[in-house]
Amino acid sequence: MTENTKVHVGIDVSKAHLDVSVGPHQASWQVENNLAGIGELVQKLSEVRPALIVLEATGGYEMAAAGALALAKLPVAVVNPRQVRDFAKSLGRLAKTDRIDALVLARFGEAVQPEPRALADAQTQQLQAILGRRRQLIEMLVAENNRLHLVHKDVLVNLKDHIAWLEQSLDNLDKDLQDLLKNSPIWHEKDDLLRSVPGVGRVLSTTLLAELPELGTLNRKKIAALVGVAPYNCDSGKMHGKRAIWGGRASIRSVLYMATLSATRCNPVIRAFYERLIQAGKEAKVALVACMRKLLTILNAMMRNQKHWESALAITKTRATP
Repeated sequence: MTENTKVHVGIDVSKAHLDVSVGPHQASWQVENNLAGIGELVQKLSEVRPALIVLEATGGYEMAAAGALALAKLPVAVVNPRQVRDFAKSLGRLAKTDRIDALVLARFGEAVQPEPRALADAQTQQLQAILGRRRQLIEMLVAENNRLHLVHKDVLVNLKDHIAWLEQSLDNLDKDLQDLLKNSPIWHEKDDLLRSVPGVGRVLSTTLLAELPELGTLNRKKIAALVGVAPYNCDSGKMHGKRAIWGGRASIRSVLYMATLSATRCNPVIRAFYERLIQAGKEAKVALVACMRKLLTILNAMMRNQKHWESALAITKTRATP
């Protein structure tokens, strides 16, 4: 198949259906989002032999189809819906239907060429599910605690009971996370490596293992962009705007922020870097984001080289010695 005849496929995912658009002639069809429909989809696309299949992340409804296509050794990329919608607007496609979305996804794949990535295995999916539920419980706890000062006395007992139940559920999930890491030798080893860094605790380590499998496989610029801590230019003509971070994986970034805040106090490398930036006149928030990027870069290098904090720090000091 020549470069000009490469086929790109877009699949719009909903709870009930999968709408498929196949290029370059944009043939389209629809199957049900169940075992039978996904089986039919895999069979048809195996005959087409596409260069790339693009699906949007839809909160989990895409996982069965993406997993089946990946098992069939077809190239699959699950992409951010916001990127695809912005791409559609750039094409002037303001209308939105399942069939149009599938067509846009096919054109997005052809124009942008997102990189196919291996899907998470069953254990990683389990870890992701527990972490996702943990975030939901924390959000509910914050909301319920905020209501304590406003709620009527007749429902105060009910509210406190619910808070107690949420706290117990959170404790149970944390125990499940610990058991999951202990029972996996590979994860246990990676967890020990990550947590050897001052400032990196259980939550950040687990989040990185579940939601950033690329850690240790990409260079520092790509891993920073993937998480969303890479500064982007905002320049036009003679105007030079402030650099700002954009996009990335917000769930990782929020946890990394809290860990970095701790690291500026207890990690000698991050603390010295932060103080140097503040002395140079950087705003505290700017300095903290730079520290987030530096901490992520350190963790990325440690995972790539399989070096614990003490070993990595010793190597850094040796290189710095004249």
